[in-house]
Amino acid sequence: MSNEQYDKQQYTDEIIDSNQISSTDKAGRPIPVTIPIALAPGVTVVYTTRLGGLSTGDFGNLNLGGKGGDDPEAVLSNRIALAEAIGARLSLVSQVHSGTAVDVDGAFEINTPFGFDVSGTRHDAADGDHGSETPALQVMEADGQVTAQTGIALGMFAADCLPVLLADPEAGVIGAAHCGRRGLERGVIQATVDLMKLKGAEPSRIVATLGPRICGECYEVGDEIADTFTKRFPLTKTQTRFGGAGIDIAEAAMIDLAFAGVSQVVDSMPRVHAATEYLKDDAELAELCRTDGEGPASLAERLDQVRHSMCTLENPLWYSHRRAAKAGKGHEGRLLALVVRH
Repeated sequence: MSNEQYDKQQYTDEIIDSNQISSTDKAGRPIPVTIPIALAPGVTVVYTTRLGGLSTGDFGNLNLGGKGGDDPEAVLSNRIALAEAIGARLSLVSQVHSGTAVDVDGAFEINTPFGFDVSGTRHDAADGDHGSETPALQVMEADGQVTAQTGIALGMFAADCLPVLLADPEAGVIGAAHCGRRGLERGVIQATVDLMKLKGAEPSRIVATLGPRICGECYEVGDEIADTFTKRFPLTKTQTRFGGAGIDIAEAAMIDLAFAGVSQVVDSMPRVHAATEYLKDDAELAELCRTDGEGPASLAERLDQVRHSMCTLENPLWYSHRRAAKAGKGHEGRLLALVVRH
């Protein structure tokens, strides 16, 4: 496999952007290790991993979230490197577990080196000395985004919650939704599809895929929350491997996609599984497992315990809030799930 970035139009046999994790771009930034999914003609979904960034400690290595206390220089570098790796400008909003979706086409402007950021991340510390005056943050609160523009990668942060990526290639409209338990209950998938429809999309043409998330066997919430959730999403209550009641947010998303008229769903799991297998001897991933304190120190042992490669808690490729909390940590990084039309 080549070290070169996958060709945006001819990448489909590629597993990840780079097979040398330590390689850097022309500016000396580590090249993010990502997993691309061919969602539809001209539309690519990209999942970032923990590999190929400048973040350190509990945020290591490719943290893309800007609200957890990570070094802003590292976050900025990681985001710039990601935008360059996928050949698109990022669009990032402030996710608040709502049922709100926004059309970014009227608001999109290049306000950072990597694209459009209204997520509430402060980059001024990394951008230079602004004196005593602190620039006001641009914030747009939403958990769904849509666009009809090419070259814009709609991004959703996640570290257990479910990203859902959507596209109507005929209408040229894409969407992304951040589906935590509360966002699902508040109808974020329907809100995102409705905005896509206003831009010319037809639900029968929309193709969706479900990104990395905590699985139903790991997402323990207790009987009260699970029973409330099943009133909105029947048959999603689970018995977790920890012995208590849980919920399956991926199954809930499938229910709401069906209600929204979206029946075409691409399974991301085969490509994610292949990428996980490909990285089973990776030195960077091995070092993260050795030092993160979030499970067995051995990468081989960690991977042996993975039953669901898409599960953020099980698979060491992903960031997981719950896995970090179980290890007694107060913070963790965030991956990005993105969809872009070229």
